[in-house]
Amino acid sequence: MRTRTKAAVGIGAAVVVVGGVAVIFGPGWYADRAEDAAADEPSLSASAAPADGADSSGTWTVSDGSFAGYRVDEVLRGEDVTVTGRTEDVTGEVTIADAEVTEASIEVEVATIATDSGNRDGYFRENAIQAEQFPTATFELTEPAALEEGATEVQLVGDLTVRGETKSVTVDAEVGGDGASALQVVGSVPITFADFGVEAPNLGFVSVEDTGSIEFSLDLAKG
Repeated sequence: MRTRTKAAVGIGAAVVVVGGVAVIFGPGWYADRAEDAAADEPSLSASAAPADGADSSGTWTVSDGSFAGYRVDEVLRGEDVTVTGRTEDVTGEVTIADAEVTEASIEVEVATIATDSGNRDGYFRENAIQAEQFPTATFELTEPAALEEGATEVQLVGDLTVRGETKSVTVDAEVGGDGASALQVVGSVPITFADFGVEAPNLGFVSVEDTGSIEFSLDLAKG
């Protein structure tokens, strides 16, 4: 999924400014603030029904309302904090034929992935993901995925490329919608940062876990 998610392999390490605030107000305050800022995990809209494989046949294009990004855990002086980064700069296409997802190509502009901290985002873009050299993250489906009747769950097997490194991944996803004019695909895939040449930073007062996840929600329009 041209998941520029995609890509977004989430390594948002806090910076000295954030650490200074934590020292003044205490790590618990920072943890609460960051947890409040973390976005909910992507989910199908309440009105989304299981996609009908027959009615959904055709090519679908990523449209407005889509997003991709990352979820990662930080540890600040013993306090666990969840951080999420998001961007709506996602493009791509998904093809469905004979009740199967037969093709999917998604691209994400990683330089526009943002959290609640500009300092963290700067570190992510310049140091962790090197967005100037590797501006996009992508996902390309490599195996057909069956859309089971009456179910939303589907596993999407494909190649995830982040920071110039390509790995085969299995994405746990859900597909729903009316099947005629609109579909939604949501999901996530766990990643180990080192697999993509990314070193999880440890700045002493704050460290980032070695693993995280890429998340996405795609609103698809037919044609």
